[in-house]
Amino acid sequence: MKELQVVILAAGLGTRLGRPLPKPLTPLADGRSILRQQLDNLASVFGNFLRVTVVVGFRPEQIMAAVPEVRFAFNERYEQTNTSKSLVKALRGSCSGGVLWLNGDVVFDPELLTEIAPVIEEDRSFVCVNTAAVGEEEVKYTADVDGYVHQLSKSVVGGLGEAVGINYISSADKPTLVKHLEACGETDYFERGIETAIELDGTRVLALDISSYFVVEVDFADDLERANVEVSRTVTSAA
Repeated sequence: MKELQVVILAAGLGTRLGRPLPKPLTPLADGRSILRQQLDNLASVFGNFLRVTVVVGFRPEQIMAAVPEVRFAFNERYEQTNTSKSLVKALRGSCSGGVLWLNGDVVFDPELLTEIAPVIEEDRSFVCVNTAAVGEEEVKYTADVDGYVHQLSKSVVGGLGEAVGINYISSADKPTLVKHLEACGETDYFERGIETAIELDGTRVLALDISSYFVVEVDFADDLERANVEVSRTVTSAA
């Protein structure tokens, strides 16, 4: 595999979880932070073929000290903006080629990455989705008959499932997504940029079903509890 560019969005305040640290530094049951688990998972599948950029904002020095081996981009307006502006900053600074990006609060089974690796190798844009649940507060999606995303937002009615916060933009589609992220409002999530790229420019984004793998975005205490149950189970199985 060619070098894989990865962006991790870690600039937000994470107020819903109610922790003093940046949310990606939240410790899990195995002693690792969410961010460290993400980096370990990526390394376990993609090895040395990684170029990781973490977008920081809230308490950046703590994240930079925790993972000094990666590159960083700074969203200096993190208190006024949302993930659309963090992502566009990272994409503008990326090299040629596609980019895999993760929300900085996603805890997931590393085997999920082996599922998406062939699609990355094909350089096809995708959004990872879980069809097993459709939470009211989550980003939901609908798709066309060929399995490509049609709608993508928290306000979708009749969603087929949830977007899980792991996504890829192809080298060909990246300039279009950058244009639409730049046009997003300050408080828009990056999903708005994807949605308008689909609607206005016909960008084709696959809804990639990863429902068979554990993945959770840690927004609330209950999410963290679910993540820790899975992490503890994995540690016990490995022992």
